Amino acid sequence: MTESLPPFSCTHSPEIPDLLAELDCSLVISTYQAGKVIILSGHEGGLIQLPRTFNKPMGLAADGWRLAVAAREEVVVLANAPNLTGGYPPAPGRYDSLFAPRAIYYCGELDLHDMVWHGDTLWAVNTRFSCLCHIDSHFSFTPQWTPPFITDLTPDDRCHLNGVALLDGQPLYVTALGATDTDKGWRANKVSGGILMHVPTGEIILTDLPMPHSPRVYDDQLYMLNSATGELVRVDLDSATFDTILSVPGFVRGLARHRDYLFVGMSKLRQGRPLGDIPLARRDLFAGVAVVHLPSGRLEGFIRYLNSCEEIYDVQVLPGLRQPGIMGLDNPIFRQALATPQYGFWSEPQEEESQADSQSSAISGQPAPQNPATGPG
Repeated sequence: MTESLPPFSCTHSPEIPDLLAELDCSLVISTYQAGKVIILSGHEGGLIQLPRTFNKPMGLAADGWRLAVAAREEVVVLANAPNLTGGYPPAPGRYDSLFAPRAIYYCGELDLHDMVWHGDTLWAVNTRFSCLCHIDSHFSFTPQWTPPFITDLTPDDRCHLNGVALLDGQPLYVTALGATDTDKGWRANKVSGGILMHVPTGEIILTDLPMPHSPRVYDDQLYMLNSATGELVRVDLDSATFDTILSVPGFVRGLARHRDYLFVGMSKLRQGRPLGDIPLARRDLFAGVAVVHLPSGRLEGFIRYLNSCEEIYDVQVLPGLRQPGIMGLDNPIFRQALATPQYGFWSEPQEEESQADSQSSAISGQPAPQNPATGPG
């Protein structure tokens, strides 16, 4: 049945589009299995989605005006240029904002997982080298912190460090799939050997966790996802325990908040790489996003993919953007986008011509009307 559907067909709970409109936001998700970054927006009672191609995208970092995408060998930084929307050739005036590629950091294969902006600093969980790092234009990465039990900075994925929670710009908590110090040593007990750590002290707070991911601090409370049980949990730091808020039918990774709502990424279990006889494997799983009302712990609904997308890694919120556009690297139209803080231009593709002619006529098009939105263009 799903074979006859268009790619990335999805269903959603009736309340989701209106909720996104009420929250004045859109969502962006990454699916490395499908090689896409997808923006989801509410529109006239339905959902609009924009899948864009990236090479194995995983961690996303969004701060409203920038979107960083951790791809297989690089980190791509896109910037919101609302002044380009009026003349966007495929759909002039359709979007209220437009994310255009602006920089690529060729960092090599680091298996970057969670990423977070703090000002102009991009923090990343460097899973291959078992450390937290900065990504910038100087090096492949600059190590900032390594778990105390890791003895060497080598590309061995020793503990499968995967998630980080920042507070006031500094890493506070991390998750990993084991407290191991050998080449992929975490795999021996990957389903139930996970840990939660306090970064400043290096203390291991919780052990024997079912594949923890996505730690986040909201209103002085620590939340995380137990992926192998499909659970969203709240951690009690005083007693070193956790309370389950709810469980959903998916392998959960990717957690974002906007106002009173949480957005949780969900995946099917990976084919050919079984996790053993875990209860989650006996449920009817699907890939998508669960929406949770945080104060009550109530499940508001789902976005559910019917085909194409089977795994989601990250979920981020784009606040204040009801219908953002995005350009991927696979479509050369992004090369025509020219943005300044005040204006947006679209150059016309040039035919092969002499160097002198090229220099005199390389830019054409008119400045688009300035969008009243504030922020860097």
